Amino acid sequence: MATVQSVLERCDPAFLDLYGDPEQSEYVEADRMLLQLIDNRRIKKVLWRQMSVFDSMLSDLEGSDSLQQLLTQSFPPKPDSKACSRWKVLIDGLLTREEQIVSKRLRLVHLVKELTEKKHQSKKLEMALQKSYNALHVCDGQLAILKAESEAAVNFLDKWQKVAEELRGCTSATKDLMQTKLLQSNQSEHVVEQRPLLAGGQVSNDLLPLRLSVIWCPDDRFKLQVNQGKAGLEENCMKGRLSELPAAMLEVRQCYSSQGDMLGEIQTLHSSFAIDWRPAQKLLVYLKTASVVCSLEVEEGYPRTGHVCLVSIRRDAQPIDTSMLQPPKKKMSLTEWLVFLSTSPLV
Repeated sequence: MATVQSVLERCDPAFLDLYGDPEQSEYVEADRMLLQLIDNRRIKKVLWRQMSVFDSMLSDLEGSDSLQQLLTQSFPPKPDSKACSRWKVLIDGLLTREEQIVSKRLRLVHLVKELTEKKHQSKKLEMALQKSYNALHVCDGQLAILKAESEAAVNFLDKWQKVAEELRGCTSATKDLMQTKLLQSNQSEHVVEQRPLLAGGQVSNDLLPLRLSVIWCPDDRFKLQVNQGKAGLEENCMKGRLSELPAAMLEVRQCYSSQGDMLGEIQTLHSSFAIDWRPAQKLLVYLKTASVVCSLEVEEGYPRTGHVCLVSIRRDAQPIDTSMLQPPKKKMSLTEWLVFLSTSPLV
């Protein structure tokens, strides 16, 4: 910086404005003093030249014999031609040197402008680099967060894999005792099939297997869904903690087995009659023809204590009179009712 300042001072103080030095004001007073010294030296040179001329005139007066000789003498003496030639050479060299200095000054101004532009570019690059560092820091923070979340997810997955392994072990251990078969398994759901048990603990071959869907929840809870299908059991959804799952499955099996006689009869009737069992309403809908629909209500406790009652008969969606129907006996089973309705000419 000091080198550039000294060069600009030697060339032209006006170029200091292009350099943009904040300490430029300190050189103003020095420039004024320099100009004053130059003026003083110029005055002294003029005085010295005048004194030299005056001294030369006095010498000529002293060396002249008469006034006539002083007037006829050539003054000043004719300059030497060699000195004139050398003087011209010096002037040409001075002009050439001046042109070189001007060219160097222009080159220096151009370099100063380029240096200023480079400084601005350097500042912009520094700002961009700082922004890049900041963005990199933010990315590092986000990467740390994602890494922590990934580790938590892996731990969570390991936990559920252990739970699944334990469940598979429990399922395999109780398969023979509970007659439970695993049909489908994934990370969030298991589909099992249960064979109903009779009162003596024997497996019932008359009832269809019952399908259950076990859905895992993320808070160590489960959801047990009963798939009705052709089993005839009412679709239901049970929820609870994971430790309560065996009791819930046992409860569903007992409910299914307690209705084994009725559901077994309904499942058998499916192969002979066009029926639709609605467990929520305890209603059996029999489609005799495309236009005749019979509805039978099954009371609680059937077939031991409950009865089967004829609710309605509809033809083309209109109810018909059933007072003319005379069942062969007062208490009839579902099978007997369906045989009677299918063979009665009044229906």
